[in-house]
Amino acid sequence: MALDVHQFPCLSDNYGFLVRDAASGLAACIDTPDAGAILGELDKLGWKLALILNTHWHPDHAGGNAEIQAATGAQIVGPAEVRRIAPLDREVADGDTVELGDTRFAVFEVGGHTLGHIAYYDAADDIAFVGDTLFTLGCGRMFEGKPDQMWASLQRLAALPDETQVYCAHEYTAANARFALSVDGDPGLKARAEQIFAARERGEPTVPTTIGLEKATNPFLRAPLLAPGLGLSGAPDHEAFAAVRAAKDNFKG
Repeated sequence: MALDVHQFPCLSDNYGFLVRDAASGLAACIDTPDAGAILGELDKLGWKLALILNTHWHPDHAGGNAEIQAATGAQIVGPAEVRRIAPLDREVADGDTVELGDTRFAVFEVGGHTLGHIAYYDAADDIAFVGDTLFTLGCGRMFEGKPDQMWASLQRLAALPDETQVYCAHEYTAANARFALSVDGDPGLKARAEQIFAARERGEPTVPTTIGLEKATNPFLRAPLLAPGLGLSGAPDHEAFAAVRAAKDNFKG
């Protein structure tokens, strides 16, 4: 198996992702943040778009569906909630599989940011497209879900192999790192934050990350270990997570 991934910045802080199954030459885009940018990249690459794979309904993820479909004829696949703002040809949910040539994406339910948020996991290549559920050193805001749901979603992603490449949809990492340093004094986090700040100064992306790196340094995945410092010794894991998420929501650094 071989999945080619082409990543590019768009909008103010989004990443666009085009993927191509090497065996068939068929391509897909993960979400549609910027139709013009996506179509321009497809033209430069010369790739044939077969699928649009939406992770959730927000406009910076599904807002370009109609324009891209009109230009390419691609089939639009995603959770039912996408119909709130955009066309959808095939509804998928947890446990479903989406095929792009020889590449098979397992669909995972990872709700919390939105109730119907999903992720796409290519086990053969150890690649996951997680939308706004998990970020490099961060996680999505809970606009619709509750802490227990979001925590369960993060744990599902954390259960993937450590070497899994994680493609998240935004470049929020420098801000996430500043917050992480305010709640976690782990030396490994400090070293990683220095690398991140230097990379961003050079204009380099911090996406993709890996599951192993996030388990080691992401304060949202490490929330149970941080609970004593938050005055929550013995609290359920999802309550520790909720406290970290609330602290990030109010962080001004």
